[in-house]
Amino acid sequence: MNDGSFEDVTSLRLRLEELRVEHRDLDDAIARLDDNPVEDELLLRRLKKRKLALKDRIVAIEHLLDPDEYA
Repeated sequence: MNDGSFEDVTSLRLRLEELRVEHRDLDDAIARLDDNPVEDELLLRRLKKRKLALKDRIVAIEHLLDPDEYA
């Protein structure tokens, strides 16, 4: 493995962890909004859409890091 590949993998792993944290934070925010009557349904929909987009990115990076696991 050359240095560029190691740096790329390290960078992907760091980004993956950042996305997972953001995903958990959104999950918590959505849960709080669901527990209380929400006047701003648009905000709730936007948060859910963002959460789904993050999940897609997480899965894509996981596939890049370990492609054989999903084959």
